[in-house]
Amino acid sequence: MNKLSARVFLSALLLSIFGATLSAQEKPSEITVFVAKKVITMDASWPSATAVAVRDGKILSVGSLDDLQPWLKTAPHKIDRTFADKVLMPGFIEAHSHPFLGGSTITRPLLTYLPNANPYGPEFPGVKTLAEAAAKLTEYVKQAKSPEETILVWGYDLIAMGGKHLDKTMLDKISTTQPLLVWDASSHFVYANSAALKKHKVTRESTKLEGLMAGADGEPNGQILGTSAAQPIISAVFAEILTPETAMKNIKYFVDLGRQNGITTMADLGYGVVNLALEEIIFDKYFNNPNNPMRVVAVADIATMTAAKGDQAKAMAFVKSLPSRNTDKLMFNGVKFYADDSFLSLGMVMENPGYTDGRKGIYITPPEKLMETLLPWWQAGFQIHVHSNGNGSNKASVDALHGLMLQKPRTDHRFTLQHFGMSSPEVVRRLAGLGGVASVNPYYVHYRSEFNAPYVGADRAYTAARLKTLVDAGVPTAMHADTPVGPPRPLEMVWIAVNRFGLS
Repeated sequence: MNKLSARVFLSALLLSIFGATLSAQEKPSEITVFVAKKVITMDASWPSATAVAVRDGKILSVGSLDDLQPWLKTAPHKIDRTFADKVLMPGFIEAHSHPFLGGSTITRPLLTYLPNANPYGPEFPGVKTLAEAAAKLTEYVKQAKSPEETILVWGYDLIAMGGKHLDKTMLDKISTTQPLLVWDASSHFVYANSAALKKHKVTRESTKLEGLMAGADGEPNGQILGTSAAQPIISAVFAEILTPETAMKNIKYFVDLGRQNGITTMADLGYGVVNLALEEIIFDKYFNNPNNPMRVVAVADIATMTAAKGDQAKAMAFVKSLPSRNTDKLMFNGVKFYADDSFLSLGMVMENPGYTDGRKGIYITPPEKLMETLLPWWQAGFQIHVHSNGNGSNKASVDALHGLMLQKPRTDHRFTLQHFGMSSPEVVRRLAGLGGVASVNPYYVHYRSEFNAPYVGADRAYTAARLKTLVDAGVPTAMHADTPVGPPRPLEMVWIAVNRFGLS
């Protein structure tokens, strides 16, 4: 190529590059400017404004109309005064939710003690006595579409009902032929009648497994206690009743409930826990739909991932691959483990001095095995979330974090204790020193303190969810509702955190 040809070629190349740039600049997308009484920016250096410019679904700039002029002079724009007399702020983030699992619970026939929110109509009022619960169950059985259909009811509140476990004798009074399962409010316990036990092949031999309880005769008594025992039966029922169409409706119900309360992003702290294959399809189809108003960050439930993939190595390879699917609406990050059981059903482990009635909580991962269980995932660089409720498991979780840091020190690891129900200032101090994070459920104080005081003592019941202690210690702290534990109402959570009132 001679010099003239080279110059011509270079000129053509530059023209194509800069010509395309100029062409793109000549036809920019339209900007929409939302004018408001006030815009809360959440940026301490630029805390408030009166207008926000949006282009292609993303915030372009925020300030006054004069501040936005550098952008408005370069592109077509329109001024939207819909919110001229309103205060605008970023959408809330629900830090711990379960759009698939939660959507599958609150859309079931309900048996909750407390009112249960409904995005499309009046709340479920709640049942307050065993007689009311029996009447509701009878009503649900009468609505069965076939005699073989498993009736799965959700929300029985063991502690609010005075600590009375259901069993097959009680449920057989409702029906001995229709399979009937009652899933408790914590989603950790299940109660079955004889027909359901037979259908799901729970036998005398099964009672050797932890959580599958036996009566005085050695036969299953219908009490299936703890997630390890309950999950296989719930998964089997969902395989029977949960179609893709139903799952989509359930997630929409859940998302609409959050959206009505200003939530625009939610974290799913149990991706894969119900049915991994179905969840993969549903999450992609729902959350990546451009008309979906919600973003979700999915955290993999490792127990179910390992079961689904066959072993830990395959599960880890799969979880490592998930972020390659990330989009603006659906993001994968982190892994979830369980230390102990539920706060609502008092399955959590309380130590020193324990429960007033001598009951023992349930360690899902024993303290001596917790660090060992987490270590491969820690070494692989994952953000780890540990479901930890009782003071015993919170101490064990912090001990595990200490052990992990000794094995492989990490910065900005964001190891998170999820729920952090019953704790102590000492555990908070240690968590802060190790760089840990807490995500706390304020409904533990508002909804549960008066129910729990007879079992754990007033001092511990009313100091659950130690938010100020965490913040004062410098622990990065979030709040969550863990719906269906509490309704997804962020402003109500703030009110609870400030006032710390119980129900009465």
